[in-house]
Amino acid sequence: MPTNWNRRTWRIAWPIMLSNVSVPLLGAVDMAVVGRLPGPQYLGAVAVGALVFTVIYHGFIFLRMGTTGLTAQALGAGKADEVRAWLARSGLLAGAIGGLLILLQVPITWFGLQMIGPEPEIAALAAEYISIRIWGAPAALFNFALLGWFFGIQNARAALITQLFMNGLNITLDLWFVAGLGWGVEGVAWATLISEVSAIFVGLALAWTNVRRIGGHWVRDRILDPERMRRMLRVNGDIFVRSIFLQLSFAAITAIGARMGATTLAANAILFNLLVFTAYVLDGYSHAAEALVGEAVGKRDPASFRQAVFAAGRGAFIGGVAFTVFYWIAGPYIIDIMTTVTDVRGEAREYLIWTIVMPVISVWSFLYDGVFIGSTWTREMRNGMIASSLIYAVTLAGFVPLWGNHGLWMSVAVFMVARALTLALRYPRLAPTVGAKHS
Repeated sequence: MPTNWNRRTWRIAWPIMLSNVSVPLLGAVDMAVVGRLPGPQYLGAVAVGALVFTVIYHGFIFLRMGTTGLTAQALGAGKADEVRAWLARSGLLAGAIGGLLILLQVPITWFGLQMIGPEPEIAALAAEYISIRIWGAPAALFNFALLGWFFGIQNARAALITQLFMNGLNITLDLWFVAGLGWGVEGVAWATLISEVSAIFVGLALAWTNVRRIGGHWVRDRILDPERMRRMLRVNGDIFVRSIFLQLSFAAITAIGARMGATTLAANAILFNLLVFTAYVLDGYSHAAEALVGEAVGKRDPASFRQAVFAAGRGAFIGGVAFTVFYWIAGPYIIDIMTTVTDVRGEAREYLIWTIVMPVISVWSFLYDGVFIGSTWTREMRNGMIASSLIYAVTLAGFVPLWGNHGLWMSVAVFMVARALTLALRYPRLAPTVGAKHS
């Protein structure tokens, strides 16, 4: 019976979409409960503290992305011992990095607060938040590894259950600790810490069930094999560099918008949040591509590779068009919901066109990311991101002085196109290697 690739892709994509949507919902609850405390300093402290962890954890997102591609290839090759081993290797690396973050918490806190520069009262509260939440770093990073492993074995529902449990518990504890017990900023930090640690046990229980189904054995020498450890570090190192350039590129939106005034900064924040939400949802197809492409590479099956890419591409294109139509129709109403400030509403509407067109522009970069991660062609991803960031910097220097905020958003659009094109130009070299050898 022929494989229904559209169905396989959707079966992986939809739980990831639903899981990702829970992330901004958690952030909204954090803001809502703290926003009811007497004084803006509490809301500011949580925003600052959360930003520090967002930057740190985005730097280590390779624990999710790298694990997916490597696990998927082992699954496709039918190497059950190796499927188990990638979970163990990623877990060991996550624990080591998390422990190092705890040891370096003092300089991390100092550097983060220096870079953001909040007022002294907000800085003191943010430091308390960081000092509590930092103890959850090993758990948070291990959860990245678990999610990557679940995606790699194509069990997105296990990832969904883990994420919904963690975020649901976090929301519940937020309400209890802050609204109920009045713990303030510390309550938000404790809620996050407890939920991250608790999610590990749910994830491990689900992983154990899947390990028994997949078969194989835990082989210590295989897990600690130097060659495989070096391969993991190489893949993860490439993704780390790529992630740093991506974060710097996105940070430029806020930094340049801030120089244009408070109204433009606020309007850009609203529009950027819509783009982030779009990325969270459409990443479902990127993750599906990671899993299915990785499996095809492990099997050395060029036909399955092509079918996986085309199926993920079809779904991603349909999703991008759907978001473009949605923002075209509902964009002004969403802006009105997100702010009551008349000037900000007007400015956000003026630049809404970029939010409308961006989904169909950016979805291709998401798709190619998934293809190259699944193939573990991470060096090409790294180089493509560096080249795209340089193109982005040149367009910012040229477009912003000419067209102001429109020039900024035009540069973002060029950046997204460059991300896709730099990988698309390498794709013809990638596809023929699938049947010949492992990447």
